[in-house]
Amino acid sequence: MLGNDRKTRIDELNGKLSVLRDERIRLENETRELAEKRDKLNDRARGVRVEIDEFRTQRDEVNSKVRDMKQRRNETTESIDEKIAEMRKAQEEYRSLLKKKPSQSHHALQEEVEHIDWEIQTTPTTLQEDRELVGKVKQLETQLIVHKKLERLKDKIADLRVQTRTMRFESHQLHTQLTANAQTAQGTHRKMLEKIAEFKALKAQADDVHKQYLQTRAKIKPVQEEAKTIVDQVLQLEGKIHADMQKEKEQSESVLRENLERQAKEKLKRGGKLSWEEFQLLAEKGMAE
Repeated sequence: MLGNDRKTRIDELNGKLSVLRDERIRLENETRELAEKRDKLNDRARGVRVEIDEFRTQRDEVNSKVRDMKQRRNETTESIDEKIAEMRKAQEEYRSLLKKKPSQSHHALQEEVEHIDWEIQTTPTTLQEDRELVGKVKQLETQLIVHKKLERLKDKIADLRVQTRTMRFESHQLHTQLTANAQTAQGTHRKMLEKIAEFKALKAQADDVHKQYLQTRAKIKPVQEEAKTIVDQVLQLEGKIHADMQKEKEQSESVLRENLERQAKEKLKRGGKLSWEEFQLLAEKGMAE
């Protein structure tokens, strides 16, 4: 009766062990799936991180170009202001000198100077006449200097005006390129921010899944420990059952030997012939003779 109770108990424990085994397998599968999901999310996050670094590099390169262009534009603007100031100064000097402009043209004055020089060289004159001619040449040359200064100032003003227009065009070109690059940098920065948000979302998901992974994995150990306890109980019960069976076997064999011994003794009393087993049994007892 006791053996049946123990067998029933073993069946119950094996049933629990089967449930625990199924639960352990379920938890291990769930843990593996969570680990795979976490790893995939981390892989995606690493990929997005690479994109973030690429966008940051592109943005920084464009921003560097923008800074260089701003500096060049500012330098060009300063140069334009300097040229304008220089041109205004030349214009004022030109207007002031224009008031002293001779009535005769530069060409007429030059011809007159050359005529007097020729006259001095080819025509006999008195000392007084020479002095008068030389004095007249000096006056004419003074007037020529005014013409030359006016011409130089006029050329200078024209040259400064051309330089100013050229630099203004360059400044406009720089501003256009600067604006386009600044817009490109802003667009790249916006894409980078979007990728950063995506990276953070993926990392948050990965961290959440990892937390679930740790929680699920932590549930496996108690199941394993409970299963081990049950296995130990089953082994103990099976050991007791085996011991009981061994005891019953020994008791049965003892009864059998006693019956066999009694039968052998009775045969001896009757003068009957003993079997080999009966003879061995009585020999062990010292009763063979």
